[in-house]
Amino acid sequence: MLLPDPIQNLINALSRLPGVGPKTASRLTFYLLRGGDDLPQTLADALVALRANITYCQRCHNITTTGRDLCKVCADPTRDQRVICVVEDPLDVVAIERTAGYQGVYHVLHGALSPIEGIGPNDLKIASLLTRLSAAADVIGEVVIATNPSMEGDATAMYLRQQIAPLGVRTTRLAHGLPVGGDLEYADQNTLLRALAGRRELE
Repeated sequence: MLLPDPIQNLINALSRLPGVGPKTASRLTFYLLRGGDDLPQTLADALVALRANITYCQRCHNITTTGRDLCKVCADPTRDQRVICVVEDPLDVVAIERTAGYQGVYHVLHGALSPIEGIGPNDLKIASLLTRLSAAADVIGEVVIATNPSMEGDATAMYLRQQIAPLGVRTTRLAHGLPVGGDLEYADQNTLLRALAGRRELE
C-alpha cells in the first residue's frame, strides 16, 4: 500500500525511536491522524520545546532548562557536595532521586565504555569528572559509581576507579544482588554470584 508522503515520513521518523518498530509507528501515526485536532499540534510543540528549552548542567552534565548554568540538584544548597554519584544517563538520576534516599550530587557520563561500539573515555564526560575531583579532592569524601550492572558498566566502573585512585578519593560501587520479592530459583548465575559476593552481616 502506497501511503501519502506525510504519513510515511512520520512512520519513518517514529520507527527511529528505541523500542518502536514499523507496526507500532504505523499505529501511532494513524492514531494521531484520527485523534483530536489539538493532539498533533500539542505533540509537535512539545518536541520543539524539548530541543529549544533543554540543555545540560555545566557542572554535572545532568539535564536542565535553558538559561540555567546548574541543574536543580547542583544548585540546591542542602545537597551534600562531598558525595558524588556517577551515573550513565540522566534517567539514572531520576531513578535514584525517586528513592529519596540519596542526598549527594551527581555526575552524568552520558554513556558507558564500549570498545565494540567505538565508545572510549574521550566520548564520555570522564575528563570533566576528573577535573571536578582534582579541584576539590580535599573536600570530596566519596565517589559512588552507579553504572549499570553490565559488561560496559563494569568496565566503566573499573576504569573510573583506576583514574580516581591517584586522587586519594574514596570510591564505592552500588551493591548488586537479588531483587526484593524475587525467588532464588529464577535468579540468573551472575545475579546470584553478585549477591553472594556482596553479602553482609544481619542487623
